Amino acid sequence: MRIYKTLNIGEFHTNHCEDFLVEEQIGTNEKLIAVLDGCTMGTESVFASILFGKILRNIAKKKFYEEFVANNSIELKDKLKDVVKILIDETKLLKNQLGLETNELLSTLIIGIIETKESKAEFLTIGDGLICKDGELFEYEQNDKPDYLGYHLADDFENWFVNQEQKLTISNFKDLSICTDGIFTFKNLENKSKQKSENEIIEYLLIDSEGAEFDNFLDRKIRTLKDKWNHLVTDDLAIIRIKNDIHNMNNNT
Repeated sequence: MRIYKTLNIGEFHTNHCEDFLVEEQIGTNEKLIAVLDGCTMGTESVFASILFGKILRNIAKKKFYEEFVANNSIELKDKLKDVVKILIDETKLLKNQLGLETNELLSTLIIGIIETKESKAEFLTIGDGLICKDGELFEYEQNDKPDYLGYHLADDFENWFVNQEQKLTISNFKDLSICTDGIFTFKNLENKSKQKSENEIIEYLLIDSEGAEFDNFLDRKIRTLKDKWNHLVTDDLAIIRIKNDIHNMNNNT
């Protein structure tokens, strides 16, 4: 299994990339992955996505250590729920300690735990974004009004979690990607008549495997879109792509 990542600032953004991504070991055969997209209309929107990402990395490290010491395993669904609860609890604590406003804690989140041996995963999407499993797309679109996690810090967690409809269980995947909605913002700013469709961009970045032998596989694709096809990503973009069919390629891992 091989994991590729790319993080890009959008052409229309000048100061910061408001997206963030996380890939961290959370169990012996488990990875925590997440992509986050800070709300441009929020206050210092880069802060929320980075804060959530840093908290998630720390949670994963602690969970990995706890599993190692206790030598027990937890179902993926239960582990994902626990991680989200801890994320909310720690965010609430930091909100109080730092005197943060809700508007400073607005970020979308696609979070998942991957079982690397059995090629299965559990996901929760809070807000919008895209998941692609072996060419099948699961798009979460909330009409530019994402239901950010920061809106629900004071909610009863059990009630809030059980009512989340953007949950996804995946099994037997060979090629799996998660990405922020920046993937829908590639533009040919030089020649609109040669604009590639959203489906063509998705096919190229999330399905096509040419160049997968390179560690910077996704970065190379972004560069090709820019240099060869004059397509620039205009909003920030975070992608994590996981392939476990690498044995079919020349460079085995």
